[in-house]
Amino acid sequence: MPAQKSQQDQAADDLKREEKQRILGIMPEFNMMDNAQAPPLSARQKFHLFWKSSTDPFVFLITGMDAGISQAEDDFPEYGQGAEGYFKRFGASYADSFDGNLWGNAILPVLLHEDPRYFRMGSGPVGRRILHAALSTVWCRRDNGTWGPNYANVGGNIIGGAIANTYYPESDRGLGLTFGRALTVTAEGAIGAQLIEFWPDISRKYFHKRSHADSTVASQDRASPPGKSNP
Repeated sequence: MPAQKSQQDQAADDLKREEKQRILGIMPEFNMMDNAQAPPLSARQKFHLFWKSSTDPFVFLITGMDAGISQAEDDFPEYGQGAEGYFKRFGASYADSFDGNLWGNAILPVLLHEDPRYFRMGSGPVGRRILHAALSTVWCRRDNGTWGPNYANVGGNIIGGAIANTYYPESDRGLGLTFGRALTVTAEGAIGAQLIEFWPDISRKYFHKRSHADSTVASQDRASPPGKSNP
């Protein structure tokens, strides 16, 4: 009879599977977990997940598009136009993503013992799943398996917004803008979580494909909504 895997070994296997998860084969969803009983990540594994999701080619593609739109609309005019202006906007956009990810998905989760992953509900009433996804930016699973306020994500967004004051033009700095950026990123996370929650269903219906996560945890319990156990 094979020896039972340790929690750390099982978490390492989970990470390997998560790193293969993509929407439409392009957009990474490395932070999505289908198994409600998944063991917690170690500090090193949390940093690994942060680094993997921050350096994926898709991130640079989206950052480049964001910088291009920003330049076309002449946002942050102090950056100017031309190649110099574009790369300043590119750097600021990538720094926003990197800083928020570093603090919200690595440093603070390690310090606060919170799990940075999104635990997909996967089944049940649509309204309940929508609420589960929306609350994920402010409510999370902890390393001990309980659920509570997502201090790491909210705090990471605020810290990221504060750091942005060091590289945005002077006219785009200040306390109000710091919290405004943090609120915007938190809201965007709630919207993005809807796609992560429902993409496997969309994929099965319209592309007749079963997600990698569905195939590996078909016999396991689905994630329960925040603060509640599986029925």
